[in-house]
Amino acid sequence: MRIIIVGCGRMGSALAKDLALRGHQVTVVDTDPTAFENLDQALRCTKVVGVGFDRDVLRQAGIERADGLAAVTASDETNVVAARMASQVFRVPRVVARLYDPRKAEIYQRLGLQTIAPITWGVHRIADLLSYSQLDPIVSLGTDVDIVEVDLPPQLVGRAVKDLTIPGELHVVAISRGGKTVLPDPGTVFQAGDLLHLALLATSAERVSALLGLG
Repeated sequence: MRIIIVGCGRMGSALAKDLALRGHQVTVVDTDPTAFENLDQALRCTKVVGVGFDRDVLRQAGIERADGLAAVTASDETNVVAARMASQVFRVPRVVARLYDPRKAEIYQRLGLQTIAPITWGVHRIADLLSYSQLDPIVSLGTDVDIVEVDLPPQLVGRAVKDLTIPGELHVVAISRGGKTVLPDPGTVFQAGDLLHLALLATSAERVSALLGLG
């Protein structure tokens, strides 16, 4: 995939490294040429100097052929403008903007712009750790959805996946059993020893814990 990253600070440079190591073609845009010193010099990334929401700069970065764009500068306004231009003007399929102000993130999410708010995510994650939750998050999707792992509670042995589904709040996305991981259907029956991989709404963690009998 061809990915454009707007902003080459700590997050932008780390994201560039991660994506490049996954085999993606990465282009990094920043107004400051010295910012590219943050990049791992062993990586083969294209570097473009300029404003991340300037159309000519984005065209130079290859946005007309891009599969995705991440706007991760230190400015919420720059990130929003760059992301909206990518999605609405150039029709880039995957666009994400980092926003520091959680209130702005909520507004733009309602407008259909995918955002990441590190402060909000960090608050939720620290609260989870301090609360000794038995739901173990392995990844967070934005600030609203977590993928968690949990051992199947004894009371659910013999029950079906559909019995542990709450539309809009909780879905069983995979089951690890006997060294293999499978994608279940609603009729799949739980067995003793199953490890469940659940997608749940972050605000529903307490309700899901109660449903699983985790206390």
